[in-house]
Amino acid sequence: MRVRMVQDRDTQNSRLLPQRYRLQLAVLCTLIAVILGTIGISNSLAPEHQGEGIETVQAKPQASPGPKVPAPNYPISGFFISASSRDTANFKKLSDIKKFGGDTVITFGTPLKQTPLDSVPGGCLINGTNCARVAAGALSVERYFTYLDGSNWNSSALKCPNDRRVTTKGESYVVLVLPNAGQGCTSTNGKYDVVIVGGGSSSATDPSSSLASAATKLGMKFFAGLPAPAKRTDLAYLPDVSYEATLMRFTDRFLQYQAAANDVPGLTGFYHHTEMPLTDSKVFESVLSIYTSQNRAIHRILPTRQAIISPYIDARVGKPGTSVDDARNGARRIAQTSAGVRLSIAIQDGMGTGKGGAFTIREATSPVDAFAASIVGKGTWGQKYIAPNRDYFLAAAAGIKGTGAVLWANVEGMAPATKFNPCGDSFRGQTTKARIDRQLQQVANAQKVVSFMWDSYFTCEGTGTPLISQVESGLTTPIVTDSTFRPETGQVQIVGFNLQGGEVSVKWATSKGTPNEKTVVVSSVNRAYGLENGMNPKLEMINVTVGPTSVDASKNYSLRVTNEWGAHATEFAARVT
Repeated sequence: MRVRMVQDRDTQNSRLLPQRYRLQLAVLCTLIAVILGTIGISNSLAPEHQGEGIETVQAKPQASPGPKVPAPNYPISGFFISASSRDTANFKKLSDIKKFGGDTVITFGTPLKQTPLDSVPGGCLINGTNCARVAAGALSVERYFTYLDGSNWNSSALKCPNDRRVTTKGESYVVLVLPNAGQGCTSTNGKYDVVIVGGGSSSATDPSSSLASAATKLGMKFFAGLPAPAKRTDLAYLPDVSYEATLMRFTDRFLQYQAAANDVPGLTGFYHHTEMPLTDSKVFESVLSIYTSQNRAIHRILPTRQAIISPYIDARVGKPGTSVDDARNGARRIAQTSAGVRLSIAIQDGMGTGKGGAFTIREATSPVDAFAASIVGKGTWGQKYIAPNRDYFLAAAAGIKGTGAVLWANVEGMAPATKFNPCGDSFRGQTTKARIDRQLQQVANAQKVVSFMWDSYFTCEGTGTPLISQVESGLTTPIVTDSTFRPETGQVQIVGFNLQGGEVSVKWATSKGTPNEKTVVVSSVNRAYGLENGMNPKLEMINVTVGPTSVDASKNYSLRVTNEWGAHATEFAARVT
């Protein structure tokens, strides 16, 4: 026994020193692990298991992140713009628009104008002689035209023997000699028309090519303006179609040039510069004819490209205003001009010109705002306008159903000009985000919203803050576009933009006249509501329940949304239907 005890003590003493070393080593390893974890170096390189009984250091579990909150957005995703002949200016403008939430830009076209030979631009000279005269040579010329869009077309525009590219005194022109009858380069009647194109700086970039290139680099869509006829001198709202055949031959050459020199992904399609109201009046048959012919040319020469037509609402009472039925039929007639092209009909809402009204049924008895009053005079919305814009957009959607055309909205980003809202030297005045939000309430069934126009209505300072800054500072604001209240169940469905999360305050009076107000949290959100229903894809729907109830004879109710960003919507007034 004594021998065993001595042996055990000796064995224990013999192990004491190594155990101390092991203890010190363990402490040191623990300290190193803590230090490495503090500076962000992972211990994951160590094997997970080195044998049973070996304990490894585990990272402290972190709380799992909550669901990602989607960024707020503004419904406008396209803008009319002016083009520059400088690449840097165009790229910056499109970059700014993309940062703002836009993915589409549109430019206007240029009129093809008849001109006397002696009125051809003085800088268009070949060996000191009028370029049109030199290009025509011994050919019999019926008419001379100019298409002075500031472009700088390259030599791929030259298709016929008499075509010329002219550069003199820093100016660039292309001279096209078109057959007065027939197609190709040879006229069937022996007469020709001469068109002078361009007038841009010979050292500058062609604006359309520059925009298409910028759009391609930024993954955006660019719609270039098409050639247009000049307006009639007797009826300025109608095109001069006395030379429609020449316009169409020139449209062909214009599109052929785009196919040769500008066939890049950013060139999504073309914008019809010629305008008409949203009507089926036979007065505008000539405009419809131009749409059909130019769409046919697009489909033949650039079959993958799209087209945009932007008719305008004129809902003024006492003017040649358009009824809702006329608008429905007019939208269908415009859609039928597509000729195989994917056609978007971007209806101008008329709020910038005073021709259209953004108001709800409950607001029909309220006075028009000061901007509208400067055009239509004082009175209520219902007195001054045939119907609200919402009715026109619903009618247009019904009209184009089955045609393949797509409904867009062209929300006018300006207001009628008064002394209180100047916007530089623009003919129209600066508007406000609150007014734009009202306009957006009316056009929710449009699949896309574009706006006239980025420069200068969104960028001018006017007498206050630029519209761009107003939108950016109020980006989280909810915009309610529609709602449905079912008193028997107490369910309220609300449609709009930036609605998710938060709560809704609902006000109504019961059948006994007792006023009620309840604030309830949102019970469900459908962020795909617009996409699922063929409307604006940014539209959402939220649901709340106030409990079974009744409403008084007026059936009026109102609601106010507070979203997950804590932003409040303007009170939305509606009626149980």
